[in-house]
Amino acid sequence: MQSPSPLTGFRVLEVGSGFALAYCGKLFADFGAEVIKAEPPDGDPLRRAPPLIETGCGRESALFAWLCTNKRSIIADATDDEGLARLTALLPSCDVLLDGRGPAARKAAPLGAEDPGLVACDLSWFGESGPYAGFTGTDAVARALAGVFFCTGPAEGPPDILGGFPGETVGGIAAFVATAAALLARAEGGRRLEANVLEANLAVTEYYVTQAAMTPDAVRRHGRDRFFPTWPMGVYPCREGSLGVTVVTPVQWRGFCDMLGLPELGADPELVLGPQRMARAAELENAFVPRLRTSTAQEWFAESLTRRLPIVVVPDMAGLLATETHRARGAFSPVRIGTACFEGPTLPQRLARTPPRPGGTAPFAGEHDALPPPPRARPARRAEGPPLSGVTVLDLSMGWAGPLCTRLLGDLGATVLKVEACQYPDWWRGVDPRPAFFAERQYERNTRFNALNRNKAGITLDLTSAEGVALLKRLARRADAVVENYAREVLPKLGLDYPALREERPNLVMVSMPAFGAEGPWRDARAYGSTLEHASGLPSVAGAEGWPPATSHLAYGDPVGGYNAAAALLVALLHRQATGEGQHVDLSQVECMVQLTAPWLLAQSATGAPGPRLGNRHPWHVPQGCFPCAGEDTWLVIAVTEDAAWRALCRIIGREDLGANPALATAAGRRAQENALEAAIAAWTRGQDADAAMAALQAAGVAAGVCRHPAAIPADAQIAARGVFQQTRRAYVGEHLQLSAPFRPQGGPPLPVRRPAPTLGEDNAAVLCGLLGLSVAKLNRLAAAGVIGTEATPVSARRARAATG
Repeated sequence: MQSPSPLTGFRVLEVGSGFALAYCGKLFADFGAEVIKAEPPDGDPLRRAPPLIETGCGRESALFAWLCTNKRSIIADATDDEGLARLTALLPSCDVLLDGRGPAARKAAPLGAEDPGLVACDLSWFGESGPYAGFTGTDAVARALAGVFFCTGPAEGPPDILGGFPGETVGGIAAFVATAAALLARAEGGRRLEANVLEANLAVTEYYVTQAAMTPDAVRRHGRDRFFPTWPMGVYPCREGSLGVTVVTPVQWRGFCDMLGLPELGADPELVLGPQRMARAAELENAFVPRLRTSTAQEWFAESLTRRLPIVVVPDMAGLLATETHRARGAFSPVRIGTACFEGPTLPQRLARTPPRPGGTAPFAGEHDALPPPPRARPARRAEGPPLSGVTVLDLSMGWAGPLCTRLLGDLGATVLKVEACQYPDWWRGVDPRPAFFAERQYERNTRFNALNRNKAGITLDLTSAEGVALLKRLARRADAVVENYAREVLPKLGLDYPALREERPNLVMVSMPAFGAEGPWRDARAYGSTLEHASGLPSVAGAEGWPPATSHLAYGDPVGGYNAAAALLVALLHRQATGEGQHVDLSQVECMVQLTAPWLLAQSATGAPGPRLGNRHPWHVPQGCFPCAGEDTWLVIAVTEDAAWRALCRIIGREDLGANPALATAAGRRAQENALEAAIAAWTRGQDADAAMAALQAAGVAAGVCRHPAAIPADAQIAARGVFQQTRRAYVGEHLQLSAPFRPQGGPPLPVRRPAPTLGEDNAAVLCGLLGLSVAKLNRLAAAGVIGTEATPVSARRARAATG
């Protein structure tokens, strides 16, 4: 029997506007919390965001309705005394305050500052402090400064700005993770936290930042659907439809070539590695693109499933909504506002006992105006220290998405035990089969592994051995949660799936992260982060009208999946805290990516079309673009968010004539002349230093952000001022930078990097002897048998061991 929604009983007050704030509130509301949205008398500005639909009581935004399912709405304007008084009176009855008003508004009129038992999260574009704290933000500006799309687009530029709200989605989930962790420790007292969109999106760029430290020349735009070091990785036309192709390993390259009837390319020793293939991309595409056109995308996808290749159909929005596999999982659900009803993405955190509400009804502005309910009992103190202290997590994940999830938990104070095997270490340590890689312990030097595995203890266990399985089960008895991203069939074969581990600890929470869910015809499909983006349909709406579908990131699905996994695990732990029940979470990572398609998917369902593809333009920020500046490959994103900002922009660029033209006074008027206006802006930016231009525009209230090269992000003025990167020392690497968590105590320093990533098996003795009580003699016997160890086993040694049993 399904249990009540996991967050039932919590009351959340949502103050302010913006997609990130609303999405954070949506996570609370759709998991059962009572979320009260405070709006000004004319309603939240997002109510006017396209697409607009008839509701029986006027036209409302389908996007707003999806963001606000299951919420209540009151009229309380946080910018006037009467509204502030009402909000202040309401707060004692609330458990959580989500405050998205921005640093200046919060400073002028603080809410909940004198309430130590309240859990409050301040959500902003750039942070509560630093030189950008007062900047005007947009999704594109925040992602530009985070370096998210610098490497995307044609080699000559400009970088491609993915539309919609991908940056704010990530920012909203980050704020939810921090707030949910604080709620889990609310018995200790309240907490005041802060999160921001810029720092949350640095996790999306982190791969590029670490890549720049290893191979700086490779971090650049290589062209559309070209992302070093993996190739092919893009979208290709078929006889019908488009196919998303990602080929990483030599085995996958051979399988791809065999599938296309090109075995000679698969056997070519000069095409074993991705960079080798990328250098010959045009030649190789001339060979295989005609072959792809001989069959439909669906036919190739069916073949790729049998060959275990990470290749998928790239649907448009209509095709995505019609995909039977997604519909069978309930990936889309009805959204209602007034008489209007359409479909939107269901939250992807598929908790077995307590899934999110499937859709719901959104309120009209002020629909729930009433006197505030009575205060509730809460601790009369403010908590200190990490909120997840005392929580133990077994990390059975590898790569990017799973380790990012557990890193977030470790940053919040959880004890994370990372389990690898000498025979099969985390693949982000490296997959080089050459003997020198092992002899020189190069697997200890990979900056990406080191970035994603800080604040964790590391042990090794050969889970193909009976002793390794037995020890993992003993660890599960002491764990609160397990995170794993193995292929679906692996843990059941080992006797370590959720039913088996639940026998060891009945209230265990376990998060599994399959690409397409644990059930259904696609359950065994192989996928990378790019595969997830392809399957979500996002390439079909990226770029300008008439362009072929295009990939927007090397592996967008990985960081998005990691954030969503952390959110799912914390919801499950909150449910366990209230009921004593553990549960399994089946997190389909492609459904996490579908959340990013929401603006187009909602339009498709509500109006029958996804709306135009706008490229670097925006539905209501007119103009918006990525403009060239002085210097090589230097770009500035500018977005006009309101009519007054248009006049200010015209003054800055010396075109007062445009600002005085009544035909350009509104966004609709400017849309009609967008080409000419963009040319005028570019004529000015070409002679400007990008940072100086950003500062001048922001001082005038115009949203602008430098499109940062990933290598330059640690030195960015805002990032440096807030100490977002921390200096850490680790064996085999020495001093290196670590990206801080995307949330922190309000006004405080970043959460600390308490320890660097573990070397292989570094904590075997501390965990197996100290935690489980094994003797030193037993530890030595396990090492001699190869069950544990501190050195990775070369491929040749693995084969010899397998041959001898």
